[in-house]
Amino acid sequence: MDRRTFLHTTPALFALPFTAHLRPRQTARRVALIGCGWYGKNDLLRLVQVAQVEVVGLCDVDRHMLEGAATLLKERQPAASPKLYADYRQMLSETKPEIVLIATPDHWHALQAIAALEAGAHVYLQKPVGVDVRECEAVLDAARRYDRVVQVGLQRRSTPHLVRAKTEIVDAGLLGEIGHVDLCCYYSMRDTAVREVEPVPDFFDYDAWTGPAPLLPYKGLPHRRWRSFWAYGNGIVGDMCVHMLDTTRWMLGLGWPDLVASTGGIRVQTEADATITDTQTVIFSYPELDCVWQHRSYGPAVDEDFPWALMVYGSKGTLRADIFKYDFTPHKGETTRVEAVYEREAFPEDVTEEGIELHAAPATRAHMEDFLRAIDTGSRPVADIEEGYISTASCILGNLALVAGEPLAYDPSTREITPGYETLLAREYRNPYKHP
Repeated sequence: MDRRTFLHTTPALFALPFTAHLRPRQTARRVALIGCGWYGKNDLLRLVQVAQVEVVGLCDVDRHMLEGAATLLKERQPAASPKLYADYRQMLSETKPEIVLIATPDHWHALQAIAALEAGAHVYLQKPVGVDVRECEAVLDAARRYDRVVQVGLQRRSTPHLVRAKTEIVDAGLLGEIGHVDLCCYYSMRDTAVREVEPVPDFFDYDAWTGPAPLLPYKGLPHRRWRSFWAYGNGIVGDMCVHMLDTTRWMLGLGWPDLVASTGGIRVQTEADATITDTQTVIFSYPELDCVWQHRSYGPAVDEDFPWALMVYGSKGTLRADIFKYDFTPHKGETTRVEAVYEREAFPEDVTEEGIELHAAPATRAHMEDFLRAIDTGSRPVADIEEGYISTASCILGNLALVAGEPLAYDPSTREITPGYETLLAREYRNPYKHP
């Protein structure tokens, strides 16, 4: 019986915690969350739905975010009484969590993940693994050194309809010989505003939020829109391409690309404060195929039905897939569409949760369950840190190739880049922060 059938044919069980039937446990897992914004709360609430947990600590440098997360958790778990922190190091030291969820901006991921691993915790780390290649290497090394499980939030690997596409279409050989993959994002997601400098509010520690990144002039709360600045992340390639490239690698069994090339820039949205590209193409070259990414944060999508998607082209058919559905079109025959799985009946609280992505909630729950299984069995999760490292670093190389103006090759065995752009592999940290 598959998970969807189980959920929809056993309504009597929904009065009890779902994982009580999957993972009996005598004591609740001690869990802490670093980063209480939109996706941090989302990850925590999905974990609470599928496991017996005691949330021992919440941490955020925005007091309003922190208190909001505590209030929301109290609604779901009336007995919950986590301690609230502004400093994640203090929280790790005092609460000694078994599991740490990290959902801070990208420029903080590596330092916080390594600190949590050093504290003995298993880590659920939102993608990407880091903002530079050396950070990614350091997180992988720490996970292996401390023998902890790290599940990266590349939850397309746990998305029910995409799992079905992999098993029933790709693995079944229905595409034939695969010769090319297109990846894309045409969302108008780049911040286009021009803002004035303003005072930092007393509830927000901007210096701590900035951490190792450059301390830019404060122009209002950076929440969500920070992705539009190179100082904190890797733009749309680091945010959106990493999901589709990772999904493709997982579906097709691909590892590191042999070569990464890129073109692009700020071609249209030139008046904005934002510094990331509004137009970019990245080619990830493998021996038998190329994966070609394109984003454009203006104008219509090439295919309005698949604005953020992957398209796999084979000798027998084509697979188009995104977070909502997939279409399989054989060269001889009709297109078959399979929609995303929703679990509204099993988890009715999803329906009224503010900001939830209903189509993604089942994937996140399954990803959490896979993470917990790996902890229990000592195995590697589906989005193990090494897989996250490959997908993250490959996308970073796409941006570095744009900076270098020529294709780049990274050797994971020597951790060297060809040609010699070694200085691009690590960003300069702001004092007093030390690069791992």
